[in-house]
Amino acid sequence: MTNSPVNILIVDDIAHNITALEALLARPGVELLVANSGTAALDLLLKHEAALAILDVNMPGMNGFELASLMRGSPRTSHVPIIFLTATAEDASRTFRGYEAGAVDFLHKPFDPRILQSKVDVFVQLEQHKRQLADQLLTTRQLLEANEMLMAVLGHDLRTPLGTVLASAEYLARNAPDEQSATVAGRIKSSSMRMSRMVHQLLNLARLQGGRMQLQPRAAELTALCRGVIEEFATHERAGQITLNARGNSTGSWDTDLLWQAISNLISNALHHGDDDSAIAVDVDGEAPNWIKLTISNRGVIPAGVLPHLFEAFGSNGVGERSREGLGLGLHIVHKIVHMHGGKVTGKSDEIVGTVFSLDLPRVAQSWVR
Repeated sequence: MTNSPVNILIVDDIAHNITALEALLARPGVELLVANSGTAALDLLLKHEAALAILDVNMPGMNGFELASLMRGSPRTSHVPIIFLTATAEDASRTFRGYEAGAVDFLHKPFDPRILQSKVDVFVQLEQHKRQLADQLLTTRQLLEANEMLMAVLGHDLRTPLGTVLASAEYLARNAPDEQSATVAGRIKSSSMRMSRMVHQLLNLARLQGGRMQLQPRAAELTALCRGVIEEFATHERAGQITLNARGNSTGSWDTDLLWQAISNLISNALHHGDDDSAIAVDVDGEAPNWIKLTISNRGVIPAGVLPHLFEAFGSNGVGERSREGLGLGLHIVHKIVHMHGGKVTGKSDEIVGTVFSLDLPRVAQSWVR
């Protein structure tokens, strides 16, 4: 598509005028479509896409203004730029009529050939850029379709055998004949759970990036939602270190499933990357009338070089490798979810306060993305 010639339509009832325009405008990559009447021009426009039309105003039968009006009335040709050429003396009313008919320019004969060449060059370049963008859009759509196919494979074809591996590892751990077997079974289970989290993150990222995950807000109580998420980590070895503090009114309207995931990602992040002997504080501040602030803090410190990239997809752990617990998508997904609700999320970390993630949520989700 990008390499096909750019079509320029020339319409004039005088043969030597057409010959002169062909000699002036002929160049590699440009195809000149020539017509000696308005009817012949319309016939060409039915068969070819034109990037520009150069119309003579004074033609018998159908003049240039009438042809332009018909072009503007057709969805197929309404977007084609028009340059009028006329040998009639300059007349403000005729010039205005030309622009009213949809002209982008109006040149009076004799005109400077270099001016017409320059104007045509602009429209040729615009058409080439439009084609490049169209090709890029097509490529992007194909990549998105391939991505959706990959996500379908991850969602079904990988989850099923992964569930079997996880169940088998749990069975082996419970029935291990010796300590070494139990250790191996534990490693299999741990790796399977880590892989399951990676698959889950990839699936959610694909839905969020593709715009296929829409908000479904409903009335909820943020403190109760946080309490439920914390209970989800009850079997974690550091579950007793998670504390919840709430004040004010924490009711609102949000997509609780997505918000649950965002809170879960932040708590999981604190558990995996925070200091082992420090508390993880979940704080809900509902004292403002229109917004609720949720903060999750721990004593771990994020390297200063990583802070500017916290919410980027596939972020690193600051030493050139991604976390062994995932793909670096957790915080990126949190950012997407909070942004979808019309809120904002920030993260700060230093030796004094540790690491603190803050979510500012409107009480009513505003349902906008990116």
